[in-house]
Amino acid sequence: MDFRIADTFTDSLARLTAQEQKAAKITAFDLQSNPAGNGLSFHKLDRAKDSNFWSVRVNGDIRIIVHRTDASILLVYVDHHDDAYKWAERRKIERHPTTGAMQLVEVRERIEEVEIYRSKESVAPAPKPASRLFDNLRKFELMAFGVPEDWVDDVRSATDETLFDILEHLPQEAQEALLKLAVGEKPQPPEPVAPEADPFTHPDAQRRFRVLTNVDELRQALDYPWDKWAVFLHPTQQLLVERNFHGPARVTGSAGTGKTIVALHRAVYLARANPGAKVLLTTFSKALANSLKAKLATLTISTPEVAGQISVKAISAVGYDLYSARFGQPQIASPSVIRSLLAKAVAEVEGAKFSPQFLLGEWEDVVDAWQIRTWEDYRDVSRLGRKTRIGGKQRETLWAVFDKVRTRLKERGVVTWSDVFGRITEDLAAGRNRPYDFAVLDEAQDLSVAEARFLATLAGDRTNGLFFAGDIGQRIFQQPFSWKMLGLDVRGRSSTLKINYRTSHQIRSQADRLLPGTVTDVDGNTESRNGTVSIFDGPPPTVQECVSSEDEAKKVAVWLASLAAGGVKPHEIAIIVRSEAEIPRARLAVKAAQMRHVELSEKAEGTDGAVSIGTMHLAKGLEFKAVAVIACDDDVIPQASRITGIADEADLEAVYVTERHLLYVACTRARDYLMVSGVTPISEFIEDLNDFHQSPTRR
Repeated sequence: MDFRIADTFTDSLARLTAQEQKAAKITAFDLQSNPAGNGLSFHKLDRAKDSNFWSVRVNGDIRIIVHRTDASILLVYVDHHDDAYKWAERRKIERHPTTGAMQLVEVRERIEEVEIYRSKESVAPAPKPASRLFDNLRKFELMAFGVPEDWVDDVRSATDETLFDILEHLPQEAQEALLKLAVGEKPQPPEPVAPEADPFTHPDAQRRFRVLTNVDELRQALDYPWDKWAVFLHPTQQLLVERNFHGPARVTGSAGTGKTIVALHRAVYLARANPGAKVLLTTFSKALANSLKAKLATLTISTPEVAGQISVKAISAVGYDLYSARFGQPQIASPSVIRSLLAKAVAEVEGAKFSPQFLLGEWEDVVDAWQIRTWEDYRDVSRLGRKTRIGGKQRETLWAVFDKVRTRLKERGVVTWSDVFGRITEDLAAGRNRPYDFAVLDEAQDLSVAEARFLATLAGDRTNGLFFAGDIGQRIFQQPFSWKMLGLDVRGRSSTLKINYRTSHQIRSQADRLLPGTVTDVDGNTESRNGTVSIFDGPPPTVQECVSSEDEAKKVAVWLASLAAGGVKPHEIAIIVRSEAEIPRARLAVKAAQMRHVELSEKAEGTDGAVSIGTMHLAKGLEFKAVAVIACDDDVIPQASRITGIADEADLEAVYVTERHLLYVACTRARDYLMVSGVTPISEFIEDLNDFHQSPTRR
């Protein structure tokens, strides 16, 4: 007998108290080990529309709803007695007649409307009927997208105002298709399966119903408070996870579309499909690597041998460890040392009249990044990412400066991070054993030139060797450069995710206004936000312009109090600022709300009972139910010091782009509630957020 769990069960379990959850889990384990056990109390639900629904007694008040047949038992829902029964009476599990997928369908309640007659004098003019979004689609067309037959008429009558109300009652594949249709996309309906096929094996069914083969898998499904979409993959995600790529591949998508989840599952899939192979799962920061490590433990709890094949590290740690093992522990030159060496060298070179800002940028983005070591290489380099033009004589003078810096770095016995990856890459290219067979990189938009070259040499020539997940719109650390020049050609192997699971429609719509609808990388690969849809609705974000930082703190405190009154827990809230300089304003707001706080770092994430506060850079990759992005003043974002430090106006655009990306990253950390605030004069970027109220059909 198959034992399954539905995503609705894990959702409902999370809403119970800790003691109630513990009791429900014990009963669930008993059900799996012996469904016919004498200690289990089954009760047939006479009023349920589905004859296979039964309740199982947990204790005096808690009941588990199961779908029970001769072939399987499915955990569907858990709640207090009356609420559990009411839920079951309005649901049924059935095979969709068109798609063939097993669905959990909400029974359509038909309520007769009573028409109220009034005298002609009291009747107001009837408003113009709202435009119906799907009135042009016939019944069979809607059912091809997974719309249950009983809900076809409701869907055909949906308007901008009623769409999300109707979507709440539909299976997820129908929600996604309708949202795409509403924004002008033309989704392809899934291929129907054979009538004799098991409806639970349909890709759409597999993301809501999961077969559990042993007690460890059940414990994993019940014990870890991890969003259901981290385990129940969308069919599009599943295809990317299991597809063979004959060359480097990349998955893109805006914030919240599940790129990290795909990367995580991809690493697990590669390990399972290649026993004994070494898989690297990496990202740009230690904090995100720690987060990936925790989630990997969840996915591989029943397969420790798979977990043992996967190494999870920040990319800097990968470089440091490999360099140490091959050449000895590297001494990394600090940013202050580099600036000091540049200042000393430029003072010694005759005719070198370059600003410190320009020199540092040229060193970081060209000379160090591309590992330029000779005058000939510097003379011929294309200087991608640098807009300021320099002539031949200027290049000669600049190289005299940089050559001195290279010499003095060597004399001190220190190296840069680009040097670290450069030397490892040379060692690999010379035939040294590869430390990993496959590499999966999350947040790939912030990959550096030297890191990209290292990965290309490590596994770029292997089938399935490299898999990248990232979003150009979230690039906040690196200047753009050509991946193709380094051997990372992802053309024809790049896919874009369009379904946002993490962020409400209102927050996503507002945040997307900060970025262009379509962006193109240096190699001509295009990523489009157009057609991206969120699968749930929420309250509109709040934008506040304040007269002082004290006024802002009071308004944020009121917002925090309203969240607490609505049941949002402190650890589900974050206050995000542009930089460390604005952290005191975040502390002031939390103090005004009389709440505790914890400050984010590379080592620390959220803490129960405390609001998280941190910078936009540290918030990257995290998510919260509610987020306040505060201190968005005119001289804070874009950051005044970055603007004044620009060597010439040609670099101004690049600064503005990354500052917009930072604000986008901060706003999209929120799932349900978003507040953005600043002190007059407020940031010019906030103007793009003000007109945020949009219907589902507008972008």
